[in-house]
Amino acid sequence: MSQKSCPVSFIKIDANIVRINAFYILLLMSFYLMTLNKFIILFLIADFSIRLFVNKSYSLLYFLSLRTKELLHVKSRLEDSAPKILATYFGFLFLVLILLFDLLHVETLLYATSGILLVCLFLELAFDYCLGCKIYYLYKRFVV
Repeated sequence: MSQKSCPVSFIKIDANIVRINAFYILLLMSFYLMTLNKFIILFLIADFSIRLFVNKSYSLLYFLSLRTKELLHVKSRLEDSAPKILATYFGFLFLVLILLFDLLHVETLLYATSGILLVCLFLELAFDYCLGCKIYYLYKRFVV
């Protein structure tokens, strides 16, 4: 039986920037659900892509989160980056699925997937609770 654990990279990131970033994504997702404007989802997919595959320094939401943290004088709180990176991959996957469901006019799956993403974002924002570790544990338990 595998042990409950998160992926570990030993590279530290500021957890407060991650939480501020979750706020902005939650806000944009809420606007998307109110308007169903595909450009919001396309922007989020582009931003996630930049953070995952290029360099987070080029991400507009990362830049905005960093400036918000500085403006509010929030202290840094360092954590291992691997669980947050894994959660970003999951978020990217959810955003691609949401766009796909929107393009195919499959509203039930669009709202279900959006709801799951919103719950994950809210848990990160309000309680600093990342579902990425729980999904990783299930993956390790049943797949590997």
